[in-house]
Amino acid sequence: MTEPLINQTATSQTHLSASLQPKIQQYAQLKQALVDFVLEAEDDIATGLETYSAKQLSRWSKPTLSGLNRTDLAIDMFVTEGQVDNRSVLDHFIQTSSGATSSPGLTTDEKSWIRQWEKSFNGLFAVASVEADRYILKNWLTAKRYSVWPNATQTAEMIARLAPGEIILTRLSPLEAAEWTFSGPSTLLGKLGKPKLAVAIGNFRQWFPDHLYGDAPELLEAAWESVAQQYEDFVAFFGSSQVTMPGHQLNKKLEAYQSETTEKQLSEVGLSSDQSIQDMAKEAGLSDAEIEEAMTAVGEDSVAAKKLLESKQSLKMVMPKVTLPDELRRAEAVTVFVYPRWGQTFLTDYKALIQQLESTEADPEILDRLIVKHLEHEKAIAPVWAHLAETYPQPLELALRRVLANPAFSLEQDLDSTLAHYRKSLTPTLPESASVPVHLDTLFKAALKAVGKQAGKSSEQKMSKKKKSKKKKSGFGR
Repeated sequence: MTEPLINQTATSQTHLSASLQPKIQQYAQLKQALVDFVLEAEDDIATGLETYSAKQLSRWSKPTLSGLNRTDLAIDMFVTEGQVDNRSVLDHFIQTSSGATSSPGLTTDEKSWIRQWEKSFNGLFAVASVEADRYILKNWLTAKRYSVWPNATQTAEMIARLAPGEIILTRLSPLEAAEWTFSGPSTLLGKLGKPKLAVAIGNFRQWFPDHLYGDAPELLEAAWESVAQQYEDFVAFFGSSQVTMPGHQLNKKLEAYQSETTEKQLSEVGLSSDQSIQDMAKEAGLSDAEIEEAMTAVGEDSVAAKKLLESKQSLKMVMPKVTLPDELRRAEAVTVFVYPRWGQTFLTDYKALIQQLESTEADPEILDRLIVKHLEHEKAIAPVWAHLAETYPQPLELALRRVLANPAFSLEQDLDSTLAHYRKSLTPTLPESASVPVHLDTLFKAALKAVGKQAGKSSEQKMSKKKKSKKKKSGFGR
């Protein structure tokens, strides 16, 4: 008689658990040896850890990454992805361990396995299911799923809370084949609704920009390609990668730019913005049953897609409109920079800064104030400063000497370190304007919709309270 499928599955999981248990224990021991090696180092590795940790802790301060030991997290990340003297920390550990006389050293299999830890990555996961001794986690950034086993470094309290629906910010390291384990400290965020989950993903983008699509290089490549395409489209429309104009005028130009870009994208795939998706489907000869089948095939996106399909409005009408924030729209002058890797950045006082740098009768007090503002403004990114240094080297250097109270300041030698001091990244991270995977786009839209509904309810409640208040005043006490 054939064994029931559920029992077969349970049996196979038990066998898998038994075969992995020795490796899970070995992982914890080797990982601790690696951490001890780094913490006891006194050479370039110690300096590398200090620099790396300072950078991460600064990044995690705004918004604050809480709920876990940030120092331990920085160490855990450094030991698997840190580079010292153009070699990985893991390679340094393997070489040192292999040459040790006080221990038997690492086996060939252990060395190979440790090098696999370079694939460790941070992610924002949802517990999809709990199966015997392991957890099936879904990475919210890439929609990929992982079979994850706990090890001795997780607390009993954390393990007890890992129920389906729980959102966890953690790192994963490979055990073997398609099996993974937890690495470093984790934080449990609870069972989040869509608005709070969207916020958590937004925070993750700021805390771990290098891990956005750590397990999906194809999504990362597509996102970077979208940034490069946005750069080309912007330059083609505006005629330059740097544009300055009044905020209200820029807002109108951006609306026209969006419209033209959308037309181009639709045209490239043989579509027209004057048609509705319903019209396009009929022209393509698709039956209602075929359309319904296609919508069902896209899973959780089917509801939103079906609503768009059923709409009789043209694509031009249903496309979201670009609108600048009030601060930019009302500004006398807004300068836009666009880069193929850094994306777009908007500055309201850049024109005034340039006028001071170009003037032979510049007011040092005004110039210095503008310099400080651009140093502190997060939108005045590193390539903007590189452009300033190349175009106005002498007045900029003199101004920075005054502002920094450093008569020996040199643009060539000290600019990068100054920008780093002001928390400006010297290497590009994926801009927020980059295209996101469909499942994230759907989540963000659903979150906005949920927030809108909540705001509507709140508004209705306030109106109701006002009406009740007015009724009370018009009673016998009038």
